[in-house]
Amino acid sequence: MPEIAMQIDIAAPRAAVLDALNTHDGLTSWWTTGVDREGDVLLFDFPGVPEPFRLRRERADRDRVLWANAGAFPPHWAGTWISWDLADQPDAPDRTRLLFRHGGWQPGSEAGVPMVAGTWAELLVRLKDYAQSGKVQPYFVTTMRHDEQ
Repeated sequence: MPEIAMQIDIAAPRAAVLDALNTHDGLTSWWTTGVDREGDVLLFDFPGVPEPFRLRRERADRDRVLWANAGAFPPHWAGTWISWDLADQPDAPDRTRLLFRHGGWQPGSEAGVPMVAGTWAELLVRLKDYAQSGKVQPYFVTTMRHDEQ
């Protein structure tokens, strides 16, 4: 089963990276402006996509953030999970080393993995920029909620 894995060093403390991954303002600053939640399920809206991606927050602590796909959409994400493992950079305890993984791809979904990996690479750069500078630069900008269509 394929897995996307990327590591990036961020010149920001772990708390700043955690805020970017765990708060509405953080997520809307680098990923998509369409973020909502239903309890522990995060809803991510994207332009031109008929329904939100639903990711259940399984864990969110100092060392790891873990989300599991909580819906049937998009179909090629069924059964996948996303993890963000955080550690101090060697010799720089005020900086963060982030290991990102997106795994659990089902047989037959492999064809979409390279496209998803490319998007995650761009998103990680935006996450890094936001955590380091506070620069708001979401990759996806939505103008309409799904329930308003």
